[in-house]
Amino acid sequence: MPKVTLLNQSGAQVGEIELNASVFGIEPNEHVVFEALMMQRASLRQGTHKVKTRSEVRGGGRKPWRQKGTGRARQGSIRSPQWRGGGAVFGPVPRSYSYKLPKKVRRLAIKSALSSKVAEQNILVLEALTLDAPKTKEFASVLKNLSVDTKALIVTESLNENVALSARNIPGVTVVEANGISVLDLVGHDKLIMTKAAVEKVEEVLA
Repeated sequence: MPKVTLLNQSGAQVGEIELNASVFGIEPNEHVVFEALMMQRASLRQGTHKVKTRSEVRGGGRKPWRQKGTGRARQGSIRSPQWRGGGAVFGPVPRSYSYKLPKKVRRLAIKSALSSKVAEQNILVLEALTLDAPKTKEFASVLKNLSVDTKALIVTESLNENVALSARNIPGVTVVEANGISVLDLVGHDKLIMTKAAVEKVEEVLA
């Protein structure tokens, strides 16, 4: 089982913690991680694009000239697609881009992303993370104690409002609950900081 150092908010070592090998110690499957990223990014697309078809553009109610005898090509409307100002053919319409991957694939992707963080030694486990009040300065000092100066993902067991409010003004820092952890968040941040309780909750769900 992989072992990592257990730290307190001051950055001091208070022990070690064994991580579940079936969650934090598997061989990462890069293709599955890629598929999960594509799924999440697709679901973020708004899909509000829209063009007008020939039935929606203004004008073109009558035939511009008679069918035969003019020497010109036959036309039925000045708002046909080949005309300037005409409707678009097969253009985009509002739709949802979201789709679902199988549950086992999604879980494997999260476990692969977690295992990559452990293998790269980019995971920090805290004994606890508590703040008496929402203070960005206090939270910044915690990150400084942990020697974290890159993009960091903070994972807590449940919603900690003081921590969330303290971290939201710090660029590159995101706070999520253990239940809301995602591949996009894991890949998009350099450091993963988890509380001991959050580790246990993630192991309980994914093991």
